[in-house]
Amino acid sequence: MIVDCAIYRDGHRTEGPADLSDALTQCRRGRDAFVWIGLYEPTETEFARVTKEFGLHPLAVEDALTAHQRPKLEVYDDSLFMVIKPVGYEAKNDIVTSGEVMVFVGDSFVVTVRHGEEAPLAAVRHRLEEEPEMLRHGPTAVLYSIADAVVDHYVEVAGELGTDLEELEAEVFSPTAGGSRLTASRIYAFKRQILEFRRATGPLAQPLDRLAGGGVFGVRVPFVHDKARPFFRDVNDHLTRVNESVDGLDRLVSDVLSAHLAQMSVRQNDDMRKISAWAAMAAVPTMIAGIYGMNFDHMPELHWLWSYPAVILAMAGLEVLLYRLFKRRGWL
Repeated sequence: MIVDCAIYRDGHRTEGPADLSDALTQCRRGRDAFVWIGLYEPTETEFARVTKEFGLHPLAVEDALTAHQRPKLEVYDDSLFMVIKPVGYEAKNDIVTSGEVMVFVGDSFVVTVRHGEEAPLAAVRHRLEEEPEMLRHGPTAVLYSIADAVVDHYVEVAGELGTDLEELEAEVFSPTAGGSRLTASRIYAFKRQILEFRRATGPLAQPLDRLAGGGVFGVRVPFVHDKARPFFRDVNDHLTRVNESVDGLDRLVSDVLSAHLAQMSVRQNDDMRKISAWAAMAAVPTMIAGIYGMNFDHMPELHWLWSYPAVILAMAGLEVLLYRLFKRRGWL
């Protein structure tokens, strides 16, 4: 459905014709004017009118309708098409959620298509309407503001993930909770969330690099003002720091998982040593009792008066000796 539709002239929102074709015609006739249409999970029928009026490319329209696209930038004859994946983070459940924003940019129009609940388009539109100087730059300002808002939120999510990873590290190296059976599953689940975050941030680097003028031979991207390159370069710098943080988080999670598995192995070895020590201590009296429990008539000291106390004392002495030996070696 259409969430918002407005015409902006000289950086200010103005009333215009309800018909999309008339609105676009007026914007193309005047200077410093463009129309911005925002849609939320439109159906094929709802989007067909917009496609017809603005001449959007069918391949881009198909991507906008089906969603589940990776971040990318496509240049067509009449428009520019960009996909951005905003993300959110539920700290209570340690879950990274993502949405999608498709942006069509033309000579005098911007069409945004939102999928999911994470897209900050309403906040971006509100902020731009309070900054006429920014809106005077036309559709390029909208594209930049959306990319900037999404990447800034990436920075916040990366910080929250880093905080939760520190808590996970403290749990792993805790002398009490580090050996919990649920710890490994939590680490693996956390790694999956970082992977979901990376799917949004990693592929976006190339589109922003092109918008910043750093593509192949620095070729100019159509429908984007040349003076906007430094702004996109700033967004790209922020994204680079985010991607570096994501790589660091991924490596740290792998290291934490390895450390947890090593701790589990060490604790299992300690348990095996203790079991072996107690088994050895139990084997000595069992062996002696087994020998003297055999029904033979001719055995040494069998009819001696002090045989029983002597065997009991021998067992106790050997047990004390073995206990002190294993204790000294750290097996008990």
